[in-house]
Amino acid sequence: MATTITNFLPRVPPSSLSSSLQKINSTSHSQFPILTFPSSTNLLRPKSRTKVSTNSRTPNVVVSKATAAPGTKKAERDEKVQQVHSVEEFDEALRAAKNKLVVVEFAASHSYHSRKIYPFMVDLSRTCNDVVFLLVMGDESEKTQELCKREKIEQVPHFSFYKSMEKIHEEEGIGPDQLVGDVLYYGDNHSAVVQLHSREDVEKLIEDHKVDQKLIVLDVGLKHCGPCVKVYPTVIKLSKQMTESVVFARMNGDENDSCMQFLKDMDVVEVPTFLFIRDGEICGRYVGSGKGELIGEILRYQGVRVTY
Repeated sequence: MATTITNFLPRVPPSSLSSSLQKINSTSHSQFPILTFPSSTNLLRPKSRTKVSTNSRTPNVVVSKATAAPGTKKAERDEKVQQVHSVEEFDEALRAAKNKLVVVEFAASHSYHSRKIYPFMVDLSRTCNDVVFLLVMGDESEKTQELCKREKIEQVPHFSFYKSMEKIHEEEGIGPDQLVGDVLYYGDNHSAVVQLHSREDVEKLIEDHKVDQKLIVLDVGLKHCGPCVKVYPTVIKLSKQMTESVVFARMNGDENDSCMQFLKDMDVVEVPTFLFIRDGEICGRYVGSGKGELIGEILRYQGVRVTY
């Protein structure tokens, strides 16, 4: 699966992407007691979301150890996930994170889906040391209701992703695999996947590996591209398994003008596109997010015969 790149190209320069993100879910509401999506933006299946209520007198919920809900005693012991209780605490946590990725789950004590996804966020917080994880219980108090209102949270669980105090992505009604993919894609500082930010970075990488003749696999994508997010965990796994013979790198084409020009020069019209480079020459490419197909193409350009 691939996405036509023109579907994601902004009509404004990349520097204006942050202002465009602020317009997401910008429908205003005069009352906050029941948060609900307007029908025009209702993108979730009915069973995958929960309305957030400001009624602090929520019923008690029986929770098993495997699905301990945010806000329970178990959640309090998950010290890697910081629970915030007000706008001020939230803004201070974003400031303290500096340029690290911040993943925020907006949840509610009565939400089955909040309980279901929360343990996976806790697991991620224990393995992703360069990512900050925050929890906001929307129905905890008037202060958390005010925070949800400011951030335009209308359904839970809702995940927002921030860097340098700027919202860069958000998701609703997602499962564990999507959450893992998002965290890896937006917060990866993994040394085995080289992050490229300009054409000069690409040229230097190619020059560095002319001598060892390693195959370079360059993952070209966009910041907000579902298929790019989907395949990226596979890229990370392969980068750990093929360190002796393959160099993995990635570039987001809409990061800056230099990256976008590189995509144009390489005739990249769909993302994700994987460019295979050896001895300073592009020897092939694969367009799509199929894990098996990608592995097969990498092996083929390594000289391994692949039969289907």
